[in-house]
Amino acid sequence: MRCIQNRIHSKESSLVVLLLLAGLFSGFSVVHAEDYLSPEQIVIDTVQHRGYATAHTGRQILVFDTRKGAPITAFDLSAAPNGLVLASDGARLYVTAGVAQGRVIVLDAQTGDPVHVWPAGHTPTAPVLSQDGNTLYVCNRFTDTIQIFDTHTGAVNAEIPMVCEPVAAVLHNDSKCLFVANHLPHGAANAREIAAVVSCVDVEQHEVVKQITLPNGSTDLRGITLSPDGKYLYVAHILARYHLPTTQLERGWMNTNALSIVDAKTAMYLNTVLLDDVDAGAANPYAVACSPDGRWLCVTHAGTHDLSLIDRGALHERLAKLAQGKQATEVATTFQDAPNDLSFLAGIRHRVQLTGQGPRGLALCNGEAWVAQYFSDTLCHVQWTQAGRPALQTITFGAEKPLTQLRKGELFFNDARLCFQQWQSCASCHPDARADALNWDLLNDGIGNPKNTKSLLLSHRTPPVMVTGVRDRAETAVRAGIRYIQFAVRPDEDAQAIDAYLKSLAPLPSPHRINGELPPEAQRGQVVFQKAGCVHCHPAPLYTNLKAYNVGTGTGQEAQRRFDTPSLREVWRTAPYLHDGRAATLHALLTEHNGTDMHGKTAKLGASEIADLVAFLRSL
Repeated sequence: MRCIQNRIHSKESSLVVLLLLAGLFSGFSVVHAEDYLSPEQIVIDTVQHRGYATAHTGRQILVFDTRKGAPITAFDLSAAPNGLVLASDGARLYVTAGVAQGRVIVLDAQTGDPVHVWPAGHTPTAPVLSQDGNTLYVCNRFTDTIQIFDTHTGAVNAEIPMVCEPVAAVLHNDSKCLFVANHLPHGAANAREIAAVVSCVDVEQHEVVKQITLPNGSTDLRGITLSPDGKYLYVAHILARYHLPTTQLERGWMNTNALSIVDAKTAMYLNTVLLDDVDAGAANPYAVACSPDGRWLCVTHAGTHDLSLIDRGALHERLAKLAQGKQATEVATTFQDAPNDLSFLAGIRHRVQLTGQGPRGLALCNGEAWVAQYFSDTLCHVQWTQAGRPALQTITFGAEKPLTQLRKGELFFNDARLCFQQWQSCASCHPDARADALNWDLLNDGIGNPKNTKSLLLSHRTPPVMVTGVRDRAETAVRAGIRYIQFAVRPDEDAQAIDAYLKSLAPLPSPHRINGELPPEAQRGQVVFQKAGCVHCHPAPLYTNLKAYNVGTGTGQEAQRRFDTPSLREVWRTAPYLHDGRAATLHALLTEHNGTDMHGKTAKLGASEIADLVAFLRSL
């Protein structure tokens, strides 16, 4: 038998624009982004005793000997890999190239020679093979679809629409249901409840048959896995307490880190437990996997650089007590208590500090765990001894490389060690340096007036920043975030590094373009964009004039509020819209929430013109 491994999302690389940072390290040659490996996902072949890991920025598949804990070779690729799965006979690797013109690369697992290359959607990830190996399921993150490939011909048998950024998937044991984790919530951010969902896809009928809604505030879904018996589904995510003002961090006041459990047979949500400790967050849960014998459930924490080892039987015993109306812990006495009990896993979970930084992908087999450590360019091999203490081994691939300022900045942005009690990192509210689709009540413009999280793309080029422009520039906001959101005091060098990382971000090509060009409806929409006066406040190339206006969308005490004109670059991926996220879609923004002429002249456009304008905006 081959190892059961998780399928997780890999973030779209933010190092598209490579900066030459000379002179940062005396005595070292300049290190470029492509010189780092950035291992992200792992699969293990227990028969051949070989492991495979994606090297995202290195554009390679790293091959290593699982018995010796040593590298074997590396397979070079033409694009950054962010997902892989191994055929049951160990003969072929299916690798997703996570780029705009996505593709599935089929490799000979022994030689690394390409066997096939199949076109896929925008940023394909999380490939999943059917048990018979005849079908491959691929999540196209920004095309918002699942593609179903015939592995013999490469033909796409179906393409199924998803809700919002499908990033992880797992196939049920009966091979009839594919569970898909959607990365972000979909809908208006000022709704009573907002949360990301898990989609249940009938792979025979090629349709979504159910959406499993996670608890209010669930966002940044990353990992998903099934128990070996197929009874339970586990999803790792952030559980944001966005309805509270950001006045403190103690006891997970702002962000907690969670594991949701679903009855896989009925697709019914069961409960959610917190992965944090009372005074130590377990920030940014990434991958989740079950041991093949079903005894252990493991979760990597990308923000705190450790691994949770959970006694799965004991976990379900406590959940069963709550379901029966019995007390499970000192705090949890009802079903509703579990998602708020920071001691729920006390005594049944071990947190193992790993040897590197940025743990992401995870594979479990033979009583061992293999973890990809993104920022250390290493793998960590975790073995549990009879004494119960883990033995850790680091697998390195080449000489250690010094960290450039940009690489440090990306690490710091994702590192919860910068935060008081490690509850969150910058990436907790800004996954991939974009937005979590939630409203937050920050104190920089008063209390009781939540604002929608903004993407940080181009923030250093579009001052002032924040929704109301209360920070003069992004540099100021970065430092304020460390002090008032992370509740920490850090040397300014840390903030300078984060600045360098954010400045390196480049807009991704829109999935709504055709070979990079505007489709006919978007070309017509570009004319409407001019006609309706949108261009006056949103001129190219940044699509903002850097000014603030009262556009008539403020309410209550903010009825006369002037809001900063946002850039429209990547507006296709930054829903919901307006300062309070009340517009779930661009169409809703231009119709339901624009009853006056204060927001350009779009209120007087016809339905076809609105549709064309939306098409143009989606192309930016």
